[in-house]
Amino acid sequence: MGVTSNFGSMASGRSIIAQSLLDIAAKDDRLWIIVADTGRGYVDFRQDYGDRYVDVGIAEQNCVGVAAGLALEGNIPVVSASITFISMRALEQVRTDICYQNLPVRIIGGGGGLTSGGGSTHNAMEDVALMSSLVNMTVLSIGDPMLIRDAIEMSMDYPGPMYMRMGQGKADAVIYEAGTVKFEIGKALVAHEGDDLTLFCHGTMLRPSIELARALAEEGIYVRVVDMYSIKPLDSDMVVKCVKETKKILCWEDHLMYGGLASKVADAMADAGVYPEAYRRLGIPQVYAGFGSGPELQVKYGYDIESAKKIVREMVGK
Repeated sequence: MGVTSNFGSMASGRSIIAQSLLDIAAKDDRLWIIVADTGRGYVDFRQDYGDRYVDVGIAEQNCVGVAAGLALEGNIPVVSASITFISMRALEQVRTDICYQNLPVRIIGGGGGLTSGGGSTHNAMEDVALMSSLVNMTVLSIGDPMLIRDAIEMSMDYPGPMYMRMGQGKADAVIYEAGTVKFEIGKALVAHEGDDLTLFCHGTMLRPSIELARALAEEGIYVRVVDMYSIKPLDSDMVVKCVKETKKILCWEDHLMYGGLASKVADAMADAGVYPEAYRRLGIPQVYAGFGSGPELQVKYGYDIESAKKIVREMVGK
């Protein structure tokens, strides 16, 4: 059933990021890390490459400005910060300092969706919409921690700015069996095969999407799960293919239902002149979600796995 594993192993996305950057720094002196008081995971990098590490404190605008300056001097700066603050507090600087000049700055944001538990001020509900609206910006949302290394390594020679969305990155399920998939920007991966309905997802919703597909297969409902880790550029060919083959489309994401992946998929269908028999969005409604864990808030706002199962059953008529 596709290329997925049995979630038998877990990994820390944060640790993989830190180790990947450490390994790259050893062979590429263009790499810098710029943080906004979020550098606890980079102890080894500070120890070995302290001259290429800058902590500006709680000042995300400065973080972006420093990164832009370093990029103008031929470096590849990686900005590591909380999503809500780097995507909103520093949005003007990201737009003007980085995107306007088309600089190779990599922004890695943690706490995507409602995973932070920090309440409405810390819930990253709008970041995909904001970042993907920026000219020249590449937007990734990676659900398998082992693909993060591939993305970071590829980014060292990829043109223009890049935004990588993470959840908490503490205990993430390894989705793909080693050697079974190829990471490519602008492409998507079929994580579970099915022909009754296509479920497009990204980031932290990848694992529950596969769990949903496996559970519904026992009821005779076969869901194709597509990992849309590359949100901009989007794999429009995959969208068209799935519409033609399964006829029914569901987008499930830990983001506002409008402006994120669901809107990008709808645009891709409209631009191609291909229309599904049924199309639904599942995600954060137009509310400030408040306090609670991610799973609790997903239940509260109706985009948990049981709600998703119910919607799939309705869409396929079973």
